[in-house]
Amino acid sequence: MTSTAVVPDGTVDAAIPLPYLVRHRLRETADTVTLDLVPLGEALPRYRPGQFSMLYAFGIGEIPVSVSAIAPGGDALAHTVRAVGKVSEAICRLRPGEVIGVRGPFGNDWALGIRPLEDDDPVTPLGTAPGEDLVVMAGGLGLSPLRPVVLQALSQPGAYGWLTVLVGARSPQELVHRTDLTQWHALGEAKITVDRAEPGWTGAVGLVTDQLRHAVFRPERTTAFVCGPEPMMRASAEALLLRGVAPGRIRLSLERNMRCATAWCGHCQLGQVLVCRDGPVFTWEQAAGLLAVHEL
Repeated sequence: MTSTAVVPDGTVDAAIPLPYLVRHRLRETADTVTLDLVPLGEALPRYRPGQFSMLYAFGIGEIPVSVSAIAPGGDALAHTVRAVGKVSEAICRLRPGEVIGVRGPFGNDWALGIRPLEDDDPVTPLGTAPGEDLVVMAGGLGLSPLRPVVLQALSQPGAYGWLTVLVGARSPQELVHRTDLTQWHALGEAKITVDRAEPGWTGAVGLVTDQLRHAVFRPERTTAFVCGPEPMMRASAEALLLRGVAPGRIRLSLERNMRCATAWCGHCQLGQVLVCRDGPVFTWEQAAGLLAVHEL
């Protein structure tokens, strides 16, 4: 099958979904799945960690979803979707062999545009100086947009310093990417906590910010990546500031109610910014004022 979503100069038309095949489907929780997608014909431009797609359920509609994995070759993508409405429910029902429409990549990325100018330029793909420590703080499904950050760091261990992954969920049953968490925990990289324990749970109970108190990193040489519910992101940023991490070194993904991905509809407006155009990744310097009104 050959896609026709190409403009005359040969570039992909971002307004037209390209058909992608569902290669694999993984049930993460009772209402959440991860879909591995490969292009049928024309592929979208290569994604960067932190960017998002518009996923189209044919005949129903489309929703924005951050990429949760990027294959080394760039063509294959993973998206983790929670069924909370008609479109997301239809996407979650897809099975291997079925087709979905994908537009993208949209938005900025976790590197915030800070990337090497030359091959030997001293900047990592995550927009940090070589040897810097990384702190990744995720709440609930916020782990999915952060997963490519951790995978990138683990793929180049010599490029980074200490890696700390702090993950929180409401209950053990709501943890996503469990295979990854098990591997990261075995490597000593991940600490996991839940709001409420269930029979058989032997891990920590409490807020994800509680785990930050015991994390080992050098604040002056640390970049933090945060994604989750807005109360969690505010609390995480404040806890990182107390540990000495500069506000410009704290990066957050503000996953608002994005609809068009092109800043036309205005649904994702937050203060003076349109998240799909100006984000979704912001530093705490940029985001603190935007999140000052709780749950706006």
